[in-house]
Amino acid sequence: MRARVSDLLGGLAPSATLAVDAKAKAMKAAGEPVIGFGAGEPDFPTPVHIVEAAAKACYEPVNYKYTPTAGILELREAIVAKSKRDSGLETSAAQVLVTNGGKHAVATAFMSVLNPGDEVLIPAPYWTTYPEAIYLTGASAVPVMTSSANGFRVTVEELERARTKKTKLLVFVSPSNPSGAVVRPDDVAAIGAWAAEHDIWVLCDEIYEHLVYGDARHVSLPVVTPDLGDRWIVVNGVAKTYAMTGWRVGWMISAPDVIDAAVNYQSQTTSNISNISQRAAVAALTGDLMAVGEMRKAFDRRRKTMTTMLNAIEGVSCVEPEGAFYCFPDVSGLLGRSLGGRVSTSSSELAGALLETIKIAVVPGEAFGMAGYFRLSYALGDEDLVEGIERLAALVQAG
Repeated sequence: MRARVSDLLGGLAPSATLAVDAKAKAMKAAGEPVIGFGAGEPDFPTPVHIVEAAAKACYEPVNYKYTPTAGILELREAIVAKSKRDSGLETSAAQVLVTNGGKHAVATAFMSVLNPGDEVLIPAPYWTTYPEAIYLTGASAVPVMTSSANGFRVTVEELERARTKKTKLLVFVSPSNPSGAVVRPDDVAAIGAWAAEHDIWVLCDEIYEHLVYGDARHVSLPVVTPDLGDRWIVVNGVAKTYAMTGWRVGWMISAPDVIDAAVNYQSQTTSNISNISQRAAVAALTGDLMAVGEMRKAFDRRRKTMTTMLNAIEGVSCVEPEGAFYCFPDVSGLLGRSLGGRVSTSSSELAGALLETIKIAVVPGEAFGMAGYFRLSYALGDEDLVEGIERLAALVQAG
């Protein structure tokens, strides 16, 4: 019998993070005391002035019609100004495409520059979407393993070992999801110089740019590496900085010819994104950063609490994250042990067992290209965070 689903989509893996979050929410809705560490979204409301801008936009007839595929001019100009303000990136409205969230920006960027047979370097652990979006272009994702000893910060040496004649693009993410790694400014420049030397494009995912802690500092690779020329794409969005994950506004910035191709692609797939969301994004980007400052204080406190509690559990080791809002502990010391009468041989199996037994939802490291680890978001309430980790600690102690 012929397959009903295309071979292309039949080979596409579902989003592990969304799957874990959906299952946890379903169990919670059914009355089970689930604590979810899977979601990658702030547990804060969208700032009031942004919501008010959206409400006002609902009554303006101009927003009832199609608008330019690339995005309304006011938003693209706000993105240009924001990029200059926050990272020193000099660009123009003609170099900006507004997309249906940051994930859509990533997928569109890959579609714009990759061809079948190209290879893309993605430092591991990596966000689950990267290899799947690369797969849809016919190119191949090449994981570059990093080390917890170096805080999961990718190095030029690691990249060079993975480079081949087919290497077309590097995915560079700092701060990182899932590890929270923030690459040092000098190392960012060195990685950019390496890419320039070998004529490699760089996709810079800067969605977590404002969520850095302690002495860590985010810098934009194209800004610190002018020798890269125009072989770069920056993707970003309002989701994390302004607690707007559900509003679905992202963007990609690149050379005019790349953006022209991306706009053409989007015109045949989604057209413009919601005008109401675009107006809300204008209010977000032209306003201040007070809201993210408050979130950052809470996340900073929680990352320290979670790291300390995880490291106090026998068999668990966790590098303190410097950015984003995730911990990525090594749980390989829990594998092969009897926990609550069950023995797990992989982090994926262990994650399933924890959801069933102690009702905590985590995303296994297999989803991020690094088995033996978990990703736990600390973008949840302080009380839930502590209770969830205490459940894990009690399970391990009881054996």
